[in-house]
Amino acid sequence: MEMKKRISLELRNRTPAEVTEMVVDNCRTSDGEVEGLTDDFKELEFLSMVNVGLTSLAKLPSLPKLRKLELSDNNISGHLETLSEKSPNLTYLNLSGNKIKELSNVEALQNLKNLKSLDLFNCEITTLEEYRESIFELLPQVTYLDGFDQEDNEAPDSEADADDDEGEDGTGPTGDYDDEDDEEEEEEEEVSEGREVGLSYLMKEKIQDEEDDDDYAEEEEGKEEKAGVKVEKRKRDAEDEGEDDDDDDDDDD
Repeated sequence: MEMKKRISLELRNRTPAEVTEMVVDNCRTSDGEVEGLTDDFKELEFLSMVNVGLTSLAKLPSLPKLRKLELSDNNISGHLETLSEKSPNLTYLNLSGNKIKELSNVEALQNLKNLKSLDLFNCEITTLEEYRESIFELLPQVTYLDGFDQEDNEAPDSEADADDDEGEDGTGPTGDYDDEDDEEEEEEEEVSEGREVGLSYLMKEKIQDEEDDDDYAEEEEGKEEKAGVKVEKRKRDAEDEGEDDDDDDDDDD
C-alpha cells in the first residue's frame, strides 16, 4: 500500500490537526521520500515509518510537537539536518537498520538538544572502533544509545523518556489501557463469582441429596418396624385363639 493511501486510512474521519500518533509501517513510498504528511499534522507526537523504503527525510513536514520518531529498516544514509529543522523537540529517534556508516552521518543530530535516546543498531556505524564512546562524545545530550547508557544500564521500558508516554495530566495518552484493564478485572471477578455460585449450588444439591437419602432410609426403617409389629401382633392373636380353642375342648369334656 502506498504511504499516501495508508495515511488517509489512518486518519479515520479525523482532521490532521486531531492526530497525535501515526503508524504507517511496511507501506511503500514511490520515490523514497515522505509522502502524505503535511504541516497540518501539527499535533503529532509519535510517528512510525518502519520499513517503508525511505532514502531521504528532505520532505518531512514541520512537526513541532513530534517527540518520538521510528525510522528503522529503511535506506537512510545521512542528511539528518532536516530533523532539527522540522522536529526540534525529538527525544527519541530510532535509525536502526539504515545505511548510517560514519560519525559524520549523525553529526547533524547535535542540534536536537532534547534528544535522549538514539538507536543505531544494525547500522554499519556500530562496527567502528570505540563506536559508543564516540557517539556519546559527539552527542552529549544523548543518555541512551542502542538501549543502554554509558554505564551499560538498560533504558527503562518507557524508552528513556517517561514523559513521552504521559498526557498533560500525567495519566497517559488516552487512558484506554486502564479502562481495558478494569474491564478484564471485572470479567475475572464475574467468572470467579460464577464459580463460587456454582460450587455453592453443587454443595447445596449434595447436602439436599444426602438429606433425602437419610429421610428415605428413616422412612424405610419405619416401615420395617411397623411390619415387624404387625407380625408380632398376628402371632400373639394366633396364640390367643389357640388357647381359646383348648379351653372350649376342656369344657366339652
